[in-house]
Amino acid sequence: MATGAGMARQRRYGAVRQLVHFLLALCLASPGLAARPAPLIWAFGDSLTAGYGLPPAQGFTTQLQAALRQAGVAATVRNGGISGDTAAQARARLLWGLRGLGAAPDLVIVELGANDMLRGLPPEAAAANLDAIVAELKRRRIPTLIAGMKAAPNLGSAYRRSFDAIYPRLSHTYGVRLYPFFLQGVAGRRALLQADGLHPSAAGVTIIVRSILPSVLSSLR
Repeated sequence: MATGAGMARQRRYGAVRQLVHFLLALCLASPGLAARPAPLIWAFGDSLTAGYGLPPAQGFTTQLQAALRQAGVAATVRNGGISGDTAAQARARLLWGLRGLGAAPDLVIVELGANDMLRGLPPEAAAANLDAIVAELKRRRIPTLIAGMKAAPNLGSAYRRSFDAIYPRLSHTYGVRLYPFFLQGVAGRRALLQADGLHPSAAGVTIIVRSILPSVLSSLR
């Protein structure tokens, strides 16, 4: 026969068990309290995010996903890069690309403008198209990280000033995070580039990922 103290313990145990069951049922019934799904990141860019000249396992999106998971973030990074794309071409496929993801991304990395610069297209045109892209993402309340580009010195100081100013201006206008130069630490270093002298090797991509990772993590938070 249970003593008074024993019966009190049983009542307390029963109350705790009921509370646990209630909280578990509440979590299952309320998506807001359930475990959050893994973040979805879309790298929207050109050949630099597409992984031009590299096996898929060595490209930017694959290496970034691996680095995020190593940092404890079980993110999925989708490749939205198309080699040769200018800002205008990327703008034309933006909505189609977002629909193709199947769900709103938790972060879009916008890495564009290099092909505009290499073709010597007017910086004003690149700025207008990039502005339209960032504005649409802002309208949809999709967090955005702008990965900037810098003009080659041979294009002249006036072109370089105008082109390089595009990215800080976009960041300021729309209040989004800026990673100033996507090829930071890699551009101009032959050992980290492919034979064309433009696209990063697998080792170069590793450096890019290591450098941009803190900005990606901050943008996700």
